[in-house]
Amino acid sequence: MTSSPADTPHASVDQTAVSAPEHLHIAVVGAGKAGTAVARSLLDAGYRVSLSASGDPQTLALMAGIITPGAEPKWTRDAVAGADLVILALPLHRLRLVDPALLEGKVVVDAMNYWPPVDGEIPAFEAEGLGSSVVVQEMFPGAAVVKTFNHTGYSSLEPDRRPAGHPERLGLAVAGNRPDAVALVSAVVDRIGYDPVPVGSLAATRFLQPGGSAFGARLTAAQLKELAGMTVEVTSAEIPSDNTFRPVVIRHGRAIGLSRDDSQWLSSTDSH
Repeated sequence: MTSSPADTPHASVDQTAVSAPEHLHIAVVGAGKAGTAVARSLLDAGYRVSLSASGDPQTLALMAGIITPGAEPKWTRDAVAGADLVILALPLHRLRLVDPALLEGKVVVDAMNYWPPVDGEIPAFEAEGLGSSVVVQEMFPGAAVVKTFNHTGYSSLEPDRRPAGHPERLGLAVAGNRPDAVALVSAVVDRIGYDPVPVGSLAATRFLQPGGSAFGARLTAAQLKELAGMTVEVTSAEIPSDNTFRPVVIRHGRAIGLSRDDSQWLSSTDSH
């Protein structure tokens, strides 16, 4: 069931957009805490941002004017239609409501996580050995799916941003089956204030999701690269029953990352 570059034949990446990412129009689908944190980061980096939720954009506009000033509230179909890049930041149980035809030919960022206590049990995402983004790619075969943002907390995304070369700059993994799509999203990640760490396939991203060694850990690019090559996974039995998850990643006898309460992780409890 794993996806490969050949599985996304219709998605194309405008090379002009890759070389000049500051001109991108980006649609964020999902206006909860995760989506709005991503939207604000993009706006601050100078991008044009459209924002959609499940309801009427006129209602969304009342919130967006306060929470994400500068974002353009739209119906999802309108936000996506005019976008160069689409970011999905909604609960996975709502993903089935998104028409695959809307994302045909688009580069789509999967900023989501699968949380059974929130999403319920979804058989496709329960499949042994599959990363959640592999399933998302299968749901949208005409798009080029890229995974990023999901392994950091929405409350950390904005304050952790740093300019290039800053000694405290952190990394964000950028994973996908299409190198051109990964390059486009990496340019965006760099512009908002993180060192992008390319990961060569969606199938190699289990370390970025709940139970994985990089999930919740605020890491440098070097540390992320290390984990990408040698991952440590936490089994579901080790996640406390109260659904808080605080993995400690051990390298050479020292801890290099701690998570915080799972309510802070991107898309974990995003109700929009």
